[in-house]
Amino acid sequence: MKEKYEYIKAGLWANLQYFFKWTLLSCGIGVMGGGVGSLFGHGVRLATEAFQTYWQLLFLLPAAGVIIVWLYQRFHEEKNQGTNMILAAISANEKIHLVTGPLIFISTILTHLTGGSAGREGAALQIGGSLGSLVGKWTQLDEKDQRIAVICGMSACFGALFGTPLAAAVFCIEVVRVGVLYSSALFPSVFASFIGAGLAKQAGLHGERFTILEIPAFGLQPAVAVVFLGLLCALVSVLLCMILHGAEHLYKRYLPNPYLRILTAGCLLIVLTYLLGTRDYNGSSMGLIEEAMAGKVRYEAVILKAVFTAVTLGAGYKGGEIVPTLCIGATFGCVVGTLLGFSPSLCAACSTAAVFAGVTNCPLASIMIAFEMFGFEAMPYFAIVVAISFALSGYYGLYHSQSFVYSKTRAQGIERRVNE
Repeated sequence: MKEKYEYIKAGLWANLQYFFKWTLLSCGIGVMGGGVGSLFGHGVRLATEAFQTYWQLLFLLPAAGVIIVWLYQRFHEEKNQGTNMILAAISANEKIHLVTGPLIFISTILTHLTGGSAGREGAALQIGGSLGSLVGKWTQLDEKDQRIAVICGMSACFGALFGTPLAAAVFCIEVVRVGVLYSSALFPSVFASFIGAGLAKQAGLHGERFTILEIPAFGLQPAVAVVFLGLLCALVSVLLCMILHGAEHLYKRYLPNPYLRILTAGCLLIVLTYLLGTRDYNGSSMGLIEEAMAGKVRYEAVILKAVFTAVTLGAGYKGGEIVPTLCIGATFGCVVGTLLGFSPSLCAACSTAAVFAGVTNCPLASIMIAFEMFGFEAMPYFAIVVAISFALSGYYGLYHSQSFVYSKTRAQGIERRVNE
């Protein structure tokens, strides 16, 4: 009896130590991530506004690309794999260098300032991960705790920048190894994410929120429609991953010189923008989501946004794939809803979450992001479409460092890398 009491006492003491330790660390990382994330968010916003006001900045896109390549070479980060490196730091203890955060910060703003088609959340994950790693080194955390610190940093910056703290926290513990949640990082990740988002809100950054115009009563016929939409979203997810990774491989195969590669991409984006006569596909293109949620259909937007993003990111411009993915999902859903005659606004919201689930392999975070962006009223639709898209999108994904621990189609363990 005494031994059992001592065992329980030791367990409770260990839990309390963990709680107080990570309360302090996650709050500190959350404050840092929220502060830097707010600064970064305002920087991207100002860069986007400048580009929309002064369209002539588009002609500086090749020059911005050269600066980005030079910066990464100057600081010996030419082999930096971006978000993949951050994920590898969690799963395989890959080292995150101190310059990672400042480089992606500056490079992403340059990309948005001159009209490159990129997002900002991928950059936020890198900035936050580098901050978490820095805190881990300062506080001399061991190898396992350093991983939690990196996750906290990712959550804080993601939550600050996009205003979806719950989705940010879940995404960061779900994305590394599909089928396994880093449960030891859940509480610190939630703390850091909500603190980061709260600070960003106080700094004037507001989360992305959209209204679904029509939500039909859930029943058999609507369920069949959303199942069909989920099937299509899985296909779009696979095609999007193939386009983005394919563009990168083609660039490296035919243009091995990084300067020539990014100069070519910059000139190509200028030509594409002029041929289309619109700047709607430059930058993050959040306006496409707004239009899709309003039921305004652009049949060509799905492929054009994918092409602009592949040309931009495949060549070496910086930012991220997440916001372009959300835009592609929203426009695709609106198109399908219009063709089916079934609430284009609802289909846009569902497809946004479903395509995100397909390319990131994070179904729980995808449902959370749908709740935080579109509300809880369409919960059955979100759950079904995300589950189907995740299950049927196979073993494709945006991040090469991501791995699958469990099969998507059988109750068995596997060890498989993304896109293998």
